[in-house]
Amino acid sequence: MRKTGIVFVACLLSPVIVVAQDTSSEHARKTLEIYTRIIGVETSKNLGNVPEVANYLAGELVAAGFPKEDVEILPVGETAALIARYRGDGSSGKAPILLLGHMDVVEARPEDWERPPFELTRDDTYFYARGSIDNKFGVAQLTSTFIRLMKEGFTPNRDLILVFSGDEESTMISTRVLAYERPDLAEAEFALNSDAGGGTLQANGEAVVYRIQVAEKTYVTWELTVRNPGGHSSRPRPDNAIYDLASAISKIQNHQFPVRWNDMTLEYFEETGKLLGGELGEAMLRFAKNPEDKDAADRLSVEPSYVGSTRTTCVVTMLRAGHAENALPQSATATVNCRIYPGVPAADVMKALQQVIGNDAVEFEEIYAPTESPISELREDVRAAISEAVHARYPGIRMLAYMESGGTDGMHFRRAGVPTWAASGIFMNPDEMYAHGLNERVPIKTFYDALDHWSTIIRELAGD
Repeated sequence: MRKTGIVFVACLLSPVIVVAQDTSSEHARKTLEIYTRIIGVETSKNLGNVPEVANYLAGELVAAGFPKEDVEILPVGETAALIARYRGDGSSGKAPILLLGHMDVVEARPEDWERPPFELTRDDTYFYARGSIDNKFGVAQLTSTFIRLMKEGFTPNRDLILVFSGDEESTMISTRVLAYERPDLAEAEFALNSDAGGGTLQANGEAVVYRIQVAEKTYVTWELTVRNPGGHSSRPRPDNAIYDLASAISKIQNHQFPVRWNDMTLEYFEETGKLLGGELGEAMLRFAKNPEDKDAADRLSVEPSYVGSTRTTCVVTMLRAGHAENALPQSATATVNCRIYPGVPAADVMKALQQVIGNDAVEFEEIYAPTESPISELREDVRAAISEAVHARYPGIRMLAYMESGGTDGMHFRRAGVPTWAASGIFMNPDEMYAHGLNERVPIKTFYDALDHWSTIIRELAGD
């Protein structure tokens, strides 16, 4: 997942609080051990390596005292999911809480990286690796928190269930099985997701805001294909599959979907604009006051961190074409990934793209069925528990609900009727956020500062 960030100047910021973490404590050592081990397994799609990570994590949980019958590995094609139940005493009379993460990662080409992507490396400031943020950070922190609480003798007042999917970054088949085919999970009161949310830092380490994800845009991918009889490259013809596709791509690049908004995004921009200040902050405040202000919307549309909160976006992410260097292309295909604003049908977006392209010869094939999910209105007890963890690190920092421009497992659990909020323990400068990109990294300080994040939240929601 990729996840969006916020950039702020130093105004109305939370003071920097030095959280003294013993990096040599048993919990710190175990978390780093798990983090290092699972990052070292390349869990990109189609490699079949996710079960290795699931088995390793299951072994760690059983070794810590979890009964074998409460730790389940669920095979799903070439991947797998992990379900681990931390049994409570039932004294609260409440349904279980799900704690979500995903064990797979986006592909990474070692030749493109400055460091080996599937080996945890570090310098004085950062840990580097594919998955160091998305989402092996969350998986390691949640797993080690379960181990820590078990060893400390903690008994929750309700069941807690780790739910780790195995293909969140691709087909989400394992996620769908977990969300729609497991009645024992669907009975949960709510879910907390480690794969989104989190805190924003200035370059100087000042904390600005903490965001809790309560909604996601609809994820849809189409393949656009142009076909042609082709022929010998020495005999060019007026029509060419690559040229026709290139024309379609150019039109998609230059198209903007209509501005959209809801009460949550307007509040988000109002609060963020106050904190940010300056020219960009002023544009946010104008947009919050009047989302039909074209100048304000246009200003936000050039900011990658904010455009997704103002409209549907579609972008070309992959290309393939031709079959030989000395032959005219018989086909050309572009992959177009869209993140659709809640409430807008995917069929309407496809129709808009077809109209923009204006070429009936361009074929559209939907790769994944779109998943539209509702907003999970933030509950006060959940907000309070997350605030307890966050304010231990940065007292007084503003807590904001937001809509994710990307997509996570949360969309399926929300759709299945399980309210879901994402609350990562990561605090970092969004300019350093390279999830899905080259040289993915996470601040070492953030890794150790997050060690108490989930245990605090769990104790607040499921403790005495």
